[in-house]
Amino acid sequence: LTCAYPPPPPHPKIDKTAFAAARSVPVRHFESTAAALRALRHEGYAIWAMETTARSRVYTSVACPPKLALVLGNEEAGVDPSVLEMADLLVEIPTFGLKNSLNVASAAPVVVFEVLRQWGVLDDAASVLSPAAGAGAAAETR
Repeated sequence: LTCAYPPPPPHPKIDKTAFAAARSVPVRHFESTAAALRALRHEGYAIWAMETTARSRVYTSVACPPKLALVLGNEEAGVDPSVLEMADLLVEIPTFGLKNSLNVASAAPVVVFEVLRQWGVLDDAASVLSPAAGAGAAAETR
C-alpha cells in the first residue's frame, strides 16, 4: 500500500528506488494512512504499528494473526501519533545504546521474518530449498 506521498507507481521516485519491482508488485494507493487502515480493518486485518513507545511490545513476544498489516513510520519522525492510536498493537525491536530505533529498511525485514516464521512459511520454504529435499526430489524423478 502507498499512502499520500509518494504517489503510486508509475512515478520516477518509486522507479528510482524499486527498479523493476515497482512494475511487478501490486499496489493500492490511499490518500491517507487513516483511509488505508480503515480499509484494511474492514477486510479483517489486524493493524500493528512498529514504533518504540512505553506501551510497545517486543515483536517476538506476540502471536502474529493470520491477517496482519504492519505500519512503518517515516525515517525521521516515525509513525504519526494519530496512526499509533488507530493501531491494534504497537511492536518494537529492542535496541541497545544511545539510538533507540532502526531505519525502515533494517527494521521491516526483521519483523517480517518473524511474522513469516510464526506463520510457518519459512518451514515450507526450508523443506523445498534444503539440499536433502532437492536430492530426494531429483532421485524420485529418475
